[in-house]
Order: sequence, then C-alpha cells, then structure tokens
Amino acid sequence: MSAKRAIYCVIMAGGVGTRFWPESRQSKPKQFLDICDTGKSFIRTTFERFAHLVPTENFLVVTNRRYKELVLEHIPELAEEQILCEPIGRNTAPCIAYAAFHLQRIDPNATMIVTPSDHLILNEAEFHHIVEDTLNFVEDHNALMTIGITPSRPETGYGYIQKSDNEIISRVKCFTEKPNLELAQVFVQSGEFFWNSGIFVWKVEDILAALAKHLPENHALFESIAHKLGTDEEVAAIEQVFAECRAISIDYGVMEKADNVYVRCGDFGWSDVGTWGSLYQLSRKDKYANVRPEKGCYLYNTRQTIVSLPKEKIAVINGLRDYIVVDTDDVLLICPRNEEQNIKKYIDEVKYNNGDKHI
Repeated sequence: MSAKRAIYCVIMAGGVGTRFWPESRQSKPKQFLDICDTGKSFIRTTFERFAHLVPTENFLVVTNRRYKELVLEHIPELAEEQILCEPIGRNTAPCIAYAAFHLQRIDPNATMIVTPSDHLILNEAEFHHIVEDTLNFVEDHNALMTIGITPSRPETGYGYIQKSDNEIISRVKCFTEKPNLELAQVFVQSGEFFWNSGIFVWKVEDILAALAKHLPENHALFESIAHKLGTDEEVAAIEQVFAECRAISIDYGVMEKADNVYVRCGDFGWSDVGTWGSLYQLSRKDKYANVRPEKGCYLYNTRQTIVSLPKEKIAVINGLRDYIVVDTDDVLLICPRNEEQNIKKYIDEVKYNNGDKHI
C-alpha cells in the first residue's frame, strides 16, 4: 500500500471585497478585517481552521502582491516563500493554476485543499469531518471534489450544485450560478441542490490534467514558465503569464465542464458573508431587529437596520427602516438594504470624481 499523500492548503486571498465598502478598501480588503467581531480577521480564522488538518509549512496563500505584507502580518507563522503573489487579479482559475504548478514543483504527489480566505464557518468540528471525507475520497479516485452546503433559504446570491444521487459523496449533475428567486425556491424544495461553498479538494495531477483539458491556453502559459518557478525569474515570468492569461473562475473554466466532479454536502454553519445584508442576517439583533454597536449608537424609530461605526464614535439615528449605515473616518454610506447591489456603482462614481483615495 502506497504512503498517504501530503496535504497542502491553498488560501485564495486576492479579492478586494468591494461589497463591504467603505469598511473594506483596496489598501485593506475584507479578508484582513474582523467584520464579524470575533477578535480575528477572516484570513487568520481560515488559517486556524485548516491548521488542524495541514502542517504550517504546507500552507500557501495566493494573493495580490500588494497584500503580501498584510498576509505575513496576519499569519506570521508563514515564510515569505509560502506567499504566491499575483501581479493582477485574474479570478480563481489562474490563481489555482499558479498554486498547482508551484506544488507540482515541490511535491508532485500532493493533495490540495483550496479555500477562500473570507468565509464564516460556525461548526468547525462538522466541517473537519466533511473535509476528511473528501481527502479520503480523492486519495483513491481521479476526482475533483467540491463541498456543498444544505441550503437554509432560497438564496439568489449563491451558486448551486445539483447532486446526481443520495450518496454521501455524489457525482455532480450540474452547476447553476445565482438563480432568480423563483428558481432558487424550486432548488431548495427539490432537495437535490446545495450551495456551492467554493472549497475544493483534489490531487495536484488531477487539477493540472483538468486545466490542460478545459483551459488549455491558460495551462500552456503556466506550463511554459514552470521551470522558472522557485527561481529569481519567477516574478517576471508570473507578470507575463498574468498579463496574457484569460480571467475566468475555476467553476466556469473547469468544474462545469469536467466529468469527474464530485460533491460532499453538509450543514456546518457556513456563510460567505459576502454583503452587508448577509452580515445583517448572521448578526445578533436588538428588540427592533437592528444590528448595531453595543455602545455609542442611539436609535429612535429605527427598524431592521445595520449600523457600523468606528470605535469611540457616537451616532444618533432617527426614522430609518431597512437601511445600511456604515461610517468610517473618511466615508459615510447610507443605503437601503434592498439596494446594496448598487454599492459597486457608488464606488465607481466616487472613484471617477475623487480618485482612489476613498476606495
């Protein structure tokens, strides 16, 4: 019997978290913030979550090069060479390709766990159990594994995975991106559809084979510079590849096309905490269904509103219903909760008129 493969954890941490503006900024995006008020940033919590399964030296963080020092500040256990720096964001497929080619060089028999850096998981014991199941499965199968979440509501902001049977680990029938409310209701009622967590498990050779088959141009670009990884030429080579490679998610580029995709579903208190609205849903509310700081926030005739303030700041709010109020040192956002999809539009207008100073 062959020895068990080494397990590596790849944390994807290059996003800018625009939907949490003005708290999340280009200089310090969501993954480096403690938005859930747990006392730890999202990326720190992500590292600790997987540290139970993966040795510290087997972590990789793929991030924008401007965040390298922030990563080392939040996870000081890592060495500099464990941070893979993207020159520009190109979505998750190039990010994963970079990590996979890096691992192929140092440990071609590796198994990869790939995870976002900014999600919330409340039941970590159950989550660890599910990850162990996926690791055991890919050990013996040529499989691209994803983890699905039992839906608690017809959420239109998530992608969905349809299972093909009722086995604990099931072949994936199809992926559906962010359905409308009517379709999401059908999905939840059917019992066949699960939220897509964006957490993946696979062997390095299996994901590289899938990239070669389904994203051959991107694969060829990374393969052409593979011999430069780990050398003084890596930075310049990666700069060239990211300038030329196609920006595409791993879901669109590979998972929706491959025929060896499997899912392990479960319920472990997951949220991508992607918006102020999702934070509102997760947070403890007062008797008027408001989410607000314990001190310094005086609400009158205000209902179903989320308020975020800098420490030591006082806010007096009267007459709001279903609003988002976020105050920072230099930006104040007041927006109806049902219009938070416009935040990106607000950012564009602020940037057009004021430059990057407040973004």
